[in-house]
Amino acid sequence: MKLTKTEEQLMEIIWQQEKVFLKDILSAYPEPKPAGTTIATLLKRMQDKGFVAYETFGNSRQYFALVKKSDYFSNEVSGIIKNYFSNSALQFASFFTSSSNITQKELEDLKKIIDVEIKRRAK
Repeated sequence: MKLTKTEEQLMEIIWQQEKVFLKDILSAYPEPKPAGTTIATLLKRMQDKGFVAYETFGNSRQYFALVKKSDYFSNEVSGIIKNYFSNSALQFASFFTSSSNITQKELEDLKKIIDVEIKRRAK
């Protein structure tokens, strides 16, 4: 299941803080801050989608993620590769390295990461 951009922004706050009350979420937003009712509605939708849950402390709810950030973004990237690059990571990498503003230093760092992964898989 996919999150909207607004839900992703809220989820980012939850991932960063791990466990968070509504008042903490509101304080983490930049100005202009959304209304508390807007955040509560988003949290309910995200709960229905299976991304967040909460524990009750008196009249307050402490929210936490049910989906790890790495798992969510891995799934998103896999979807992009599947939908836009014929399910070819090679086509994606080729597009990414030639069409982005990646610096030579970043390309060299990426090459090192790839070299390490090649060695790891060769074992």
